[in-house]
Amino acid sequence: MSDILDLTRDLIRRRSLTPDDAGCQALLAARLTRAGFRCAHLRYGEVDNLWATHGEGGPVLVFLGHTDVVPSGPEDAWASPPFEPTLRDGRLYGRGAADMKGAVAAMTLALEAFAAAHPRHPGTVALLLTSDEEGPTNLDGVRRVARHFRASGQRIDWCVVGEPSSKAKLGDLIRIGRRGSLSGMLTVRGVQGHVAYPDKALNPIHAFAPALAELAATRWDDGNEAFPPTTFQVSNLASGTGATNVIPGTLQAKFNFRYGTASTADALRARVEDTLRRHGLEYTLDWDLSGEPFLTRDGALRRVAIEVLRERCGVEPELGTGGGTSDGRFIAPLGAEVIELGPVNASIHKIDEHVALDDLERLPGLYLAIAERLMR
Repeated sequence: MSDILDLTRDLIRRRSLTPDDAGCQALLAARLTRAGFRCAHLRYGEVDNLWATHGEGGPVLVFLGHTDVVPSGPEDAWASPPFEPTLRDGRLYGRGAADMKGAVAAMTLALEAFAAAHPRHPGTVALLLTSDEEGPTNLDGVRRVARHFRASGQRIDWCVVGEPSSKAKLGDLIRIGRRGSLSGMLTVRGVQGHVAYPDKALNPIHAFAPALAELAATRWDDGNEAFPPTTFQVSNLASGTGATNVIPGTLQAKFNFRYGTASTADALRARVEDTLRRHGLEYTLDWDLSGEPFLTRDGALRRVAIEVLRERCGVEPELGTGGGTSDGRFIAPLGAEVIELGPVNASIHKIDEHVALDDLERLPGLYLAIAERLMR
């Protein structure tokens, strides 16, 4: 078996459900320490973060990944156990194979090879890992590490995130940015009462319906050359006591904006609250900004990644900003150029998640080539 296959299988066997790292980072830190890296374990709350560096000063190239995975779902629905890596039909199956233990293993091997071949390289190469990427808050993962970096003055020039960015073929898409994510938790207050006496009550469902219709029909912006128009989606709507003869006293609505650089979080918040006020609602609204949009424009990192993919994968990569969010949103505000480059994402979070063996074998070479061209 190859080194990349062996290491990926070792990682998959560790049941590292967010935020439990299950020993993944200790395994990788031991390898990198032997390769001459300095490893700092940054634990916040229940979250493990690993910061492994080789070299000194700038420029600073960081490979960024996560060791946590989403739950497997019903294990008996898998063709093979989700935490027992299995080879079948030219693919490696297991939870995290594509998202993103294969890429984490590849980045580790690439950095080992880089340090061995270039022991006196200029600048710093680093690996940053967290066990809190797949969770709902990301409070103690890369978000917290980025605050630490800002306070300590740690610079980052380039960051390659190993998220599974490819669509159909390895390297066919590089993500050069991501939309921001802004969520709201709205409570509309009414007056509970009997359905036979609506004059003695105030139905928050009826009160909110016109405002919801307006919010759903609003065109928030037209997008721009890098991002599509902003979207507004209600994900949860709850009200009522369960009885058919009771007008409820409150309504709760959870909603989310995915937005690019054509809008700002402040402007979106203001427009929502203006709509609610105009409809005369009595409400409370709690906001959660999980990340601002970021965009990496043409620069050394983009150019090098495109060159490497042309030469090694025979593709002309598409440059995109779609999908959800990634931890790159916490690194970009530090002034770094950030891209996401990893395996095909068709099976991520699904039953029978897998990565093609050919793609897995090529990943360390891609990451190594990017490091060698940037850190000359």
